[in-house]
Amino acid sequence: MIIVNTDFIPGHEIKELKGFVRGSTVQSKNVGRDILASLKNLVGGELVDYTKMMDEARQQAIGRMKKHAEEKGADAVINVRLETSNVTNAASEIIAYGTAVTINEISNN
Repeated sequence: MIIVNTDFIPGHEIKELKGFVRGSTVQSKNVGRDILASLKNLVGGELVDYTKMMDEARQQAIGRMKKHAEEKGADAVINVRLETSNVTNAASEIIAYGTAVTINEISNN
């Protein structure tokens, strides 16, 4: 599955549009992480545990979007976007979405 944030894939042509696809996950904060994050706020710097959590959430959302595209018979997703929003003070949603397509490789003959 090719996944791109552009409306084209170099070396390929769009054969058929399969439609909108999306995948999401909601991740909640952890009390232990919150305590460590509060301490980190005193000295500054990256909140590594939260960075890791959000990266895993993005990968999960992309994986679910990819599965949705496969269910539609697509072999690529174009115009992919990622968004984050707060669901509550303690949880965030990550959503990945794009347009599922089938593609042909362009021959150089």
